[in-house]
Amino acid sequence: MIKIKKLIEKARSADVEAQNNLGNCYFYGDGVKQDYKEAFKWYQLAAEQNYAPAQCNLGLCYEFAYGVEQNYEKAVFWYKKAAEQENITAQCNLGYCYFYGNGIERDYKKAVYWYKKAAEQGNAATQCNLGDCYYYGHGVEQDFEKAAYWFEISAEQGYTRAQIILGNCYKLGAGVPQDNKKAKMWYDKAKENGEEFDEELLELMKEAFNS
Repeated sequence: MIKIKKLIEKARSADVEAQNNLGNCYFYGDGVKQDYKEAFKWYQLAAEQNYAPAQCNLGLCYEFAYGVEQNYEKAVFWYKKAAEQENITAQCNLGYCYFYGNGIERDYKKAVYWYKKAAEQGNAATQCNLGDCYYYGHGVEQDFEKAAYWFEISAEQGYTRAQIILGNCYKLGAGVPQDNKKAKMWYDKAKENGEEFDEELLELMKEAFNS
């Protein structure tokens, strides 16, 4: 409780990091009762002072209606603000918005641009997304080798979906030499993560095994 009181004091003094951290406390119910509206309030205060992490968090609130009415356009607005300051999560989310046309006109090339920004900073989920773009030729020329490259970087960070897709690449010989042993190795690594495979991932494995 003492920690929260000190954080509130700092947040009220316009300390942007404290405001964002206090927003996180309310968002996750850490030391206080979970309150998305209160989280949104503190995120907004920090975001309006050009603090990138808060801008990204504010974008999330608008995208998923946490403490505020859902508004994809405003989500994109705040993601852009943060992404331009090299915030990795915002770059990933902005790329996703461009890819699916959420709050902005769909643009695969711009999706790839922001995916690359985040991927080059080590974001595993975005590395996998970028691999998808190269695999299917969305926003870039189709290139199985580059796709496999990004899948592997993501997979090596333990990202389950990339591990399964990389397994498929080895099973099918897409962008890498065909190698059933390596395919099995990556499938096994995905299983070792202990995560439940959703229907999409199970379908990916089934597709590879049946090919």
